[in-house]
Amino acid sequence: MSRIQESVIVRTIVRIMVPFIELFALYVIMHGSGGPGGGFQGGVIFGAAIILYAMIYGIAKGKERMPDTLDKILASTGLTIYAGTGLLCLFFGGKFLQYGMVPLLPDDPAEVSALLIDAVEIGIGITVSAVMISLFFDVSPPESEEEELPAELPISTYREA
Repeated sequence: MSRIQESVIVRTIVRIMVPFIELFALYVIMHGSGGPGGGFQGGVIFGAAIILYAMIYGIAKGKERMPDTLDKILASTGLTIYAGTGLLCLFFGGKFLQYGMVPLLPDDPAEVSALLIDAVEIGIGITVSAVMISLFFDVSPPESEEEELPAELPISTYREA
């Protein structure tokens, strides 16, 4: 482990900040239809929080927090939400993601559109965060190689050589 990963201060700050980063990601996802942000941006922020945790606490702890099976379930669930919303619009005679064609409980097409846009944003956010986390774990070194990496040499060792 590097000196940064062993630092009590960095570990404490990351442990405190990750829930706030995740909460901000949910805010970005839910307010993306009416302002800056959306599912992609919120998904990236949420994925970055898990990646930050894994970088500081180690890949094994990160995989405990987001196991492969959960990651696959979330990626497929997000994709299902997105595609299901689009197919629902097709089923009621509209085009793919033409929200106004879906006759839901509220009679106001603007309310129906807002609900379905939020559903699509949530699906995109879930998928993006799951894929980002999966890519990070796929390119990170396995635990056995991570432990065998040599520790950083102090600067004084380089000057002697």
